[in-house]
Amino acid sequence: MTESGALLGLVLGIGLLLVWRSGSRAPEPRRTPRRAGRRQQLLSAAGLTGINAAQLLALQVGLGMLALVIVLLTTGTVTVSLVFGLFGFSLPYVQVRRLAAKRTADLREVWPEVVDNLASAVRAGLSLPEALSALSSRGPEVLRAPFARFAAEYRSTGRFSVCLDRLKDDLADPVGDRIVETLRVAREVGGTDLGRVLRTLATFLREDARARAELETRQGWVVSAARLAVAAPWVVLLLLATQSTTLAAYDSPLGTAILLVGGVVCVVAYRVMLRIGRLPEDVRVLQ
Repeated sequence: MTESGALLGLVLGIGLLLVWRSGSRAPEPRRTPRRAGRRQQLLSAAGLTGINAAQLLALQVGLGMLALVIVLLTTGTVTVSLVFGLFGFSLPYVQVRRLAAKRTADLREVWPEVVDNLASAVRAGLSLPEALSALSSRGPEVLRAPFARFAAEYRSTGRFSVCLDRLKDDLADPVGDRIVETLRVAREVGGTDLGRVLRTLATFLREDARARAELETRQGWVVSAARLAVAAPWVVLLLLATQSTTLAAYDSPLGTAILLVGGVVCVVAYRVMLRIGRLPEDVRVLQ
């Protein structure tokens, strides 16, 4: 009888200890992701999630060296070769920026549809994780992959806040940040205004996309003129590279100075023209 009483007391004590530890466990802190560098953010905005900043830099260096060697073997002029080597070095970065701008413009057209789907799901009584997961099959094609990764991770972990952070990293878009944070607040605080907030956001996004499309159409000639003005003198230089007398002139100190001054003037003029024709862009402040 004494042994059974001691065993019962031991089991009761272990049970009380487990209950106390489960009740006193501190809540899991929200993951604070380390902010990526500027180049990595640009790659994410372009949708190039399989490339990191170091690989982009290596590609720039390789292409720059390739352009330098090809022009040097063709013309035999070091100065001109360095100029086109610099162009080759800049080309991958410029292409990534172009892809990022194109992806942002494409997403601007589909965000209202995403918000409408979320509002409809909330109105139908679906939970927020279910509403987000449904976008992997019913959402816009360009955004199905990030929402599919969210659905898979949430099924495996059940940690909604952490999955939202990963979703923000995958989307890499200011509008996506606002939507994610709106859903996070609705999940943590609750309330009955989520559907109305989402419908208001969808209306705002449609009006913004419509206004931007009109302005970009009217100001597109500014960007085209800037690119043409910058490319024309260097195309002429490449054509003149077939003349040996021209190449000899650019190998002199005066020719090198002319190339440097011309390059600086082209860069400054290009940046100024782009700034004149640039529209205000959303900034990711909720990362």
